[in-house]
Amino acid sequence: MKPDFDRIIDRKNTRSMKWDGMEPYFGENNLVPLWVADMDFKSPPPVIEALSRRAEHGVYGYAGSYNAYFEAVRGWMQNRFGWNLEQEWISPAPGVIPALILLINALSMPGDRVVVQPPVYPPFFAAVNNCGRHLVYNPLIEEQGCYRIDFEDLELKLAWERVRLLILCSPHNPVGRVWTKDELEQVVSIASRHGVFVIADEIHADLVFGQARHTPLAMISDQAAQNCAVLTAASKTFNLAGLQTSNTIIKNEKIRNLYWTASKNSGFARPNIFGLEALIAAYNEGESWLEELLVYLSGNYALLQNYLAEKMPSLKAASPEGTYLAWVDCRAILSRKGNPARFFQDEAGLAFNDGSDYGPGGAGFIRINFACPRPLLEQALESMAAALDNLE
Repeated sequence: MKPDFDRIIDRKNTRSMKWDGMEPYFGENNLVPLWVADMDFKSPPPVIEALSRRAEHGVYGYAGSYNAYFEAVRGWMQNRFGWNLEQEWISPAPGVIPALILLINALSMPGDRVVVQPPVYPPFFAAVNNCGRHLVYNPLIEEQGCYRIDFEDLELKLAWERVRLLILCSPHNPVGRVWTKDELEQVVSIASRHGVFVIADEIHADLVFGQARHTPLAMISDQAAQNCAVLTAASKTFNLAGLQTSNTIIKNEKIRNLYWTASKNSGFARPNIFGLEALIAAYNEGESWLEELLVYLSGNYALLQNYLAEKMPSLKAASPEGTYLAWVDCRAILSRKGNPARFFQDEAGLAFNDGSDYGPGGAGFIRINFACPRPLLEQALESMAAALDNLE
């Protein structure tokens, strides 16, 4: 049966961060939420069926048999990207950010430096700071709504004393770039030249549109594979974020052992049994659902772009090659409306992410999660346009 992505599912009173947990972030809880990156769609039927079977079993002891998990991850990566993984490279984790923190602690010392590429996912900043490391910014270059890596600046920053790690967001959240193979080769070359290890957050790897093609960083070359860790998950792809399961992929045996030691010492080594069941079902049986989802998301983004062009031409959205997140430039209205995220909250009842949270280059932008039923997105866009019209 074809998925009904237009169906609006009531998520209130389900302990949803997106719908029930807005107050700590926005000061109120009655907004239309297009912020945190989970989708308002049901997961694929095979996932729901797998979880139902496991729940009906009634015994929820510790997970301890991972063969089906390893085979599902290997099969997915081979099928989607042509990436042939060895089982020993793969480790389950409770999420990409926990895995990132484990790697930071395993591969650097307090006082060391970690390079990030803003505007970028805010938990990167917290992960580095909370581990007692120092952030170094390699800001992306924006040119007419499209972003690229500043390789000259990257070369400079990776040569700095005590720079140990580079966190690469690929595809990039929030600007939507899917880095080309040429761009990734340059990243690998510069990082290897300066002895800097790369942690690639590839959680949005499956959510790629049009002609863009995602290349796992470790597939660039053996040099790349030996000098990186790739963090992936089924969570964004199949709307499983609350099940706290991700994949850490490391070819380099020495680095892998350091990671495993950090994981065991942290108590994070044993995965969530429901997360394993969901991931296995999603990777083994969810591909046709994903293909339908990508078509629907492309339609949602076309709607958003067209609506901005026709009704709100002062706002400009970067064309995302990947992710279901629109990075919208509101700088043209800043002088009249102040903080755009706050303006749309107060005047339109909408919850968007504030671009300033994404570091240098983010002020004046909002991030809109368009992974929602189209009627809800249309309602939000109408409210945005009305709020702007009222102040013209």
